[in-house]
Formats: sequence, C-alpha cells, structure tokens
Amino acid sequence: MSSAASRPTAGPFDRGHTDDLMAFLTASPSPYHAVASAAERLEKAGFRRVEETAAWDATSGGKYVIRGGAIIAWYVPEGAAAHTPYRIVGAHTDSPNLRVKPQPDMGAHGWRQVAVEVYGGTLLNTWLDRDLGLAGRLTLRDGSHHLVNVDRPLLRVPQLAIHLDRGVNDGLKLERQRHMQPIWGLGDVHEGDLIAFLAAEAGLDAEDVSGWDLMVHAVDAPAYLGRDRELLAGPRMDNLLSVHAAVAALAAVAGRDDLPYIPVLAAFDHEENGSEADTGAQGPLLGNVLERSVYARGGSYEDRARAFAGTVCLSSDTGHAVHPNYAERHDPTHHPRVNGGPILKVNVNQRYATDGSGRAVFAAACEKAGVPWQSFVSSNDMPCGTTIGPITAARHGIQTVDIGVAILSMHSARELCGAKDPYLLANALVAFLEG
Repeated sequence: MSSAASRPTAGPFDRGHTDDLMAFLTASPSPYHAVASAAERLEKAGFRRVEETAAWDATSGGKYVIRGGAIIAWYVPEGAAAHTPYRIVGAHTDSPNLRVKPQPDMGAHGWRQVAVEVYGGTLLNTWLDRDLGLAGRLTLRDGSHHLVNVDRPLLRVPQLAIHLDRGVNDGLKLERQRHMQPIWGLGDVHEGDLIAFLAAEAGLDAEDVSGWDLMVHAVDAPAYLGRDRELLAGPRMDNLLSVHAAVAALAAVAGRDDLPYIPVLAAFDHEENGSEADTGAQGPLLGNVLERSVYARGGSYEDRARAFAGTVCLSSDTGHAVHPNYAERHDPTHHPRVNGGPILKVNVNQRYATDGSGRAVFAAACEKAGVPWQSFVSSNDMPCGTTIGPITAARHGIQTVDIGVAILSMHSARELCGAKDPYLLANALVAFLEG
C-alpha cells in the first residue's frame, strides 16, 4: 500500500462525488443512457460533440464522439503539438443483465412474458423475485435512435416456491432458457405488444419502430448502507463507477492549457462479452479517434507513432474486495478492503496489463493525490478475469495499467462498494490525467 494511506486526499472530490454517482447510476440503466449521462456532464464542462462522418479541425478544447453505447472524449490544450502523448482512462458502459430477444412476446398458462437472453456472466439468482424495469433504445425506420426507460416495477422473474423444490437451499440450478423469462402481465399473448407499449412510453408511433436494443434493470435506488453509512449498494457499479469517475476527472482537468498530455476518456460497450464489437475495445474506435486527432493538428505518421509511444492508459474496472464469508477464495497475502482506496490489478499471464513500470505510474498518481491504494492478485487456484486493459495494450501498442475499485457481489443485479472509494478513485484519476 502507498504511504499516501496516512494522508488526507488532496484531490477535488469528496462525499459529494459519491452522491452524484448514485444519481448517475439511476440515470444510466443501459449503456446508451450511460453515454447520454456522460455527454450531458461533459457538455456542462465545455465539451462539444463531433461526428465521425465530419471533417475534424485543429481547434483546441474538449470534444467527444458517441457510437452506440460507447463514448470517447478528449481535451486538446491550446498549442498542443501533433506528437503530444495521451493520458487515457479506459472503462466500459455495459453490465451483465437480461436482454430482450428479437421476438419478445411470449407466455404460457395465462401469463404474459418477455423473451430475454442472458448477457454476460450475470449472477442469475440475483434477478429472481426482484422488481424490474426495462430500458434501452428504439431504432426508427429513418435510422434515428430514441432512448426509452421504464423505471418502475414492470417485470419479475418469479422463483419456484420451496414447497415445489425442497432441495433448493442445497443448490439452486437455473436453466437460462426455461427459468429466466420474466412475467409482465396476464392474458393472451399478442405479437407486437411489448414494442407498442415501449413506443408509447417514448412518445413514438409503434409502426415507426424497426429495431430495438433493450435490457432489464433493477429499479431499487442506490442507497448508503451500514450503521455509519460507510457502504454503498447499487446497480451497475461494474463498471459505471469507473465511467462516472473518469468523466468527473476529465471535466476537472479540462480548460487547463499547461497539461503535458492530452487527457482522454474511453468508455466502451460490450466488455462483458469479450469486447468484439465496433463499440468495444477490440474495435477500431479508440485508435481512429487518437489518430484523427493527431492528423487534424497537422501531424504525420511519425507524430502518431511518437504520440502513441508516450501514451499511458489506466484501464479502470471494478475488482474483488476480500469477502468475509469466503476469504479462502482470495490470495492469502492480497486482501483488498473497501474504503482502502483503488486497487492495482496484477496478473503475470496478462489477464491484466499491469507491469512494474505501470505500477510506478499509478503509485505516482496516488501519491500526488494523497490517495491510498492496494494491490490485487487472484489466488493461483482461481481463474482470473480480464478487462479491456490487455486488449488496449495489444491493439494500440500503448502502455496500459489495470486498476479499479474493490467491490462485493460483482455481476449481481445489485453490487456493494465502500462509500469513500468512488471519490478516492476520481482523485487519483485527476492526478494521473494531469501528468
């Protein structure tokens, strides 16, 4: 742990940042809503949206690009050279959940149901007997997209009563196809009912809707937890906690023209299912944005190579806090604790991209911000997850460091973190982006 653990944080964020995170989580039930929420905050900080189909100019200032559920934002200081390196905070906007199928209307025995597909590595049991809403985007025949959010109890995946499954407490087994289809009413099933309902909710004509990307979300509001309110429970912390911190950090450093780097936010979609999408870290979006920024400022391929060679990315994603009921599942010498500050994630098999050089970059940022930090490594007996970190490093040839906030209940419909850790992370990201 850093020696900064004994000093108060020197960054701009405090408990108010965690309060704002709660609002961000509530406003962002889908990656599309998360991107819209991030863009709204960036606009208030003076950023402007640029289109990928338009020519880019050499003007300084804050800019951002949106593609589906991904957003890339960057701030070009006045007079920045074409070969100026980048400081990137990478994150992802998607979370494991249940997503609506192309033919959503189904049912049986007088129940009306919605056909869903399991997205990512979700903890299925956490979606049972919970009040659920529905959110995402509707695509019209003209190609335009419209957000929709039914943020009230609409759906429920009912669990079988214990009287009909006497051994359930000895091991619950859920079949994704048969057992995870939520109910949303009674009566006969009619094709087109769900989309007609959602179109009406969005103020649209159902006849104009030709496509949709919809997902289920828990409607319980984020809440402080514990005697001293030192914990935070809420949905989609993996990984909107990092997206929110990165947006706040980028907005905090924007407007400064003495920055030695160009600060960047890269929030991708589809991390939870491998990042292989045009909006994922495996896609070309980040590289295209960085290269076009170099060339828009009159740079050459040589300038692009110089910029990338000096670039560092912090891949910020949630990690595992030591679980008090399952401590044996963790490495015995690495027990990250909530409210202990952000974690440095290490795996020698490159499931995380951190090396010793990257550790030094992260440690320096935390020391500058007065933020404590911790190390995380998986037990040798437990397979290690991965992030956008190794993908970013390999695809773009830039130094990448994996970090994050330690949480419990990862991939649950409702996760748990320390109330201090969101703003400790944000303060460390500010120091990193400042260079």
